[in-house]
Amino acid sequence: MKSFLKKLITPELQKHWLVDLHFAIIRFVCGVLLTIDFGASKFGMPWTDSTRNLGFFEVSAWFPEDVASYGGIFALFPVFFAWMGAFSEAVGGLFLAFGLKTRIASFLIMCTMLVAIFMQKWSQGTWAMLPAMGFLWVATYNLYLGSGRFGFDYLISKKL
Repeated sequence: MKSFLKKLITPELQKHWLVDLHFAIIRFVCGVLLTIDFGASKFGMPWTDSTRNLGFFEVSAWFPEDVASYGGIFALFPVFFAWMGAFSEAVGGLFLAFGLKTRIASFLIMCTMLVAIFMQKWSQGTWAMLPAMGFLWVATYNLYLGSGRFGFDYLISKKL
């Protein structure tokens, strides 16, 4: 189990630290934008009236309804998939930004962006898909590379 965890956390390092820094800047900017611009809007904010109380946190009422409109399994469990999407964008974006559990966060972000592209944005054309496609591509290379030298995963892997 420890060897699997070490492989999951240990990032691929580039030959020059400047390349790792370049990837870290892209990772940080995309993670913060994903959290602030996309993930935060999925949760009920104090200034909105369209929230549904679901326990400790609230999720915006429009989001599970939007997820249910995709049909299939999404219509069966819209609240679950809404929470998974909101979690992967808000929390996964933060984890991506700081290079913590980068590969796990990248996988969740990739799943969410694929759903966004094919279930929500596909009929709206390429321009509507571009934000989700951009986050998908960043998550794809972070799934392979991990956090690089400039992330918490690197520090944790050195301790393991």
